Amino acid sequence: MDIDRIKEKINNYQSEGRRLFATSSFQTRSVVLLHIISRIDKNIPIYFINTGFHFAETIQYKDFVAGLLGLQVINLLPHVPKSMQTNAQGNLMFTYDPDYCCYLNKVQPVEALFEQYDVWINGIRAHQSNYREGFREEETMPQGTIRYHPLLSWTTGEVEAYIEQHGLPLHPLEAKGYKSIGCEPCTRPVNGGEDEREARWHGMKKTECGLHLQPQGKATGTRRGHTHGNTPQ
Repeated sequence: MDIDRIKEKINNYQSEGRRLFATSSFQTRSVVLLHIISRIDKNIPIYFINTGFHFAETIQYKDFVAGLLGLQVINLLPHVPKSMQTNAQGNLMFTYDPDYCCYLNKVQPVEALFEQYDVWINGIRAHQSNYREGFREEETMPQGTIRYHPLLSWTTGEVEAYIEQHGLPLHPLEAKGYKSIGCEPCTRPVNGGEDEREARWHGMKKTECGLHLQPQGKATGTRRGHTHGNTPQ
């Protein structure tokens, strides 16, 4: 849990003139990265991907944590209204095409941010899934944006120890068995010894929303230079 190393990395990005942003789902384990960012630079914008399907408790938690840590949290909304995310029977897309639902409500809005920023800070951890084990701390995406994963090697135990050490608040649904919290229709409590990610998209052949399914590029050793004005390819 080398916070100084994370600070140095972020400061280096900034000294190179790179524009940084972070995303957060505002569940309990998200608060660690948010707290670390607040200790380094409260002006780094934090985007909350507001799909319109979140638990009310998540919205309350987001507002509380943002105020507590003094962060600049921005609601990121889908480009396509819910009235256009239905089939002929009026069923919302998550009931019949959850992958495209995630694309419209999560992936597409974040993709637009790559035109404005050079570095995306996000809190994925390698142990969360076999797929995420394949990530490196720093990746270059096809658009040229750098993905920075400062908590990639952190274990659940380290995350929980950090939360306890700093007295950080838990998501209200944590006490009800929710360990990985996304959109309400696609999230349930964890049962028994299940992995936390098993509570997402239960019964579906789906483990990722799509935000982290970008083709992985080479580990970044090269710079894009001053990328102001660059747009995704």
